[in-house]
Amino acid sequence: MKKRLIIALSLVLTALVLLSAFVAIENSAQVAAKKPFYVGVTYCGDSVTEAEQLIDNVKNYTNLFVLQSGPLMWDVNASEQICDYAVKSGLYVIISDDTNSLGPYLNAILSVAQTSWGSHFLGLYFNDEPGGKMLDGPVNFNINSALNSTEGGISKGENGVVSFSVILGSGQDVNWVTVMVYPSGEINVSPVPTYMGISIVGNGSQTSGSNSSEADASQWEGNTIYYPNGTITYCPSQSNMTFMYEPNGIVVDQNGQAVTNQGNISQFMPYSQVLDLDPLLNSTDVANVYINNLQSILSDIGNQTNVNLFTSDYGLYWFDYLGGYNTVFAELFGQQTDAQTLALVRGAADMQVKSWGVMIEPSCQSPLTLQTGDQIYDELRQTYEDGAEYAVLFNYAPNSNSTAGLLQNEQFAAMQKFWTDIVQNPKVTNNVKGQDALVLPSGYGAGLRSTTDTIWGIWQADNQSQQVWNTVQSSLAKYGSKLDIVYEDPAYPTAGRYQHIIYWNQTT
Repeated sequence: MKKRLIIALSLVLTALVLLSAFVAIENSAQVAAKKPFYVGVTYCGDSVTEAEQLIDNVKNYTNLFVLQSGPLMWDVNASEQICDYAVKSGLYVIISDDTNSLGPYLNAILSVAQTSWGSHFLGLYFNDEPGGKMLDGPVNFNINSALNSTEGGISKGENGVVSFSVILGSGQDVNWVTVMVYPSGEINVSPVPTYMGISIVGNGSQTSGSNSSEADASQWEGNTIYYPNGTITYCPSQSNMTFMYEPNGIVVDQNGQAVTNQGNISQFMPYSQVLDLDPLLNSTDVANVYINNLQSILSDIGNQTNVNLFTSDYGLYWFDYLGGYNTVFAELFGQQTDAQTLALVRGAADMQVKSWGVMIEPSCQSPLTLQTGDQIYDELRQTYEDGAEYAVLFNYAPNSNSTAGLLQNEQFAAMQKFWTDIVQNPKVTNNVKGQDALVLPSGYGAGLRSTTDTIWGIWQADNQSQQVWNTVQSSLAKYGSKLDIVYEDPAYPTAGRYQHIIYWNQTT
């Protein structure tokens, strides 16, 4: 009996040893298969000495240094000295430029980078937050690339107003006008000097005096406002009078008095025809213009320099990659939406065969509030486990007296703990991809920060917004960090790529 028990125990122990060995081998294989991972800080100040002090502070628990300094952007010698110091300290470097052109500084510093730093030079950080600017700020589009035109441009204001210039009229009787389309649907048309104009009609096709609108050109000699309900107000040039034209044919002045000597509404272009002048009529139009505009800017840099192009952003990652970026750092603010952010940027990068990472930001800008060390550690760990290749801590505080910049001991300690626990002694691999996908509508450039967030920074939330939001949240709750959020795009099919595919208009 005892003999049989001893034999059984021996077999159990042998099995446990074999199982442990198998698990150890499997874990080792996973860890060995990890992708490169770069973790570091930015320097945004104006002092070579401070930059070198920051490098000394972090070089034992980071491997990346991002020189993101506006003040030093034009100082080739200072930039070279800082990056030389970083590379000699064992760090990889990324340099920054936002001039939108391949100027003398960029030519000079890239020449140094490619000859002096070799593989330790990872690329160029260029044009900060293009998607965020589209969602929240004013944007001027390069119309040459966006609409294949020869002059002029399109602007989007912070309030979502789209403005552009166009020729209206026919034959010799034509006028240059500025058209401003408001999110409310109101359209303001006013005359401008001819040198400011550009001949654009709906969806960006070009026109001229011979084939443009046949409407009476005299209507464009003053300010005209079109309303979605069909009402038009008109203020003739060099006049302080305003007339309101109703769809029923009634015309009244600014005092509400009916007038009979100002024609009727039929002398104006219909609202629908004026609206069709807008080159940004829908999400597809905006997506195409946004992508083409980025491609034009980035091709001037990337094609001539043959370097990887980086940016950081807080929205529209899919379209940033389509515009030509090799790597996007998704900005994390220590909020509940961080999981959604990771799903969006990883989905965009992996589907388009690009690399991705994160930029860890302060939790609040006003008042300026840092994320805690625990928050930073958790974000770094989750970013690594979700398959990122880069994690960068933004490190800048205006008027700071600290040579470390924005970050303090608590944040540096979190980085050091992450370096020791995860980078140097990994128990899991970062060589992972999403297993499930949520597919959003094609070209749907919503900010996705709330149910009421804008679409492309132009339109208010629409009848899809609530459903998209609900599906995003329920999909994240169900699939967690396995979820990628992607866009419907025939160039990047999801079929055969994921275990489960959910579409924005279906329940999970």
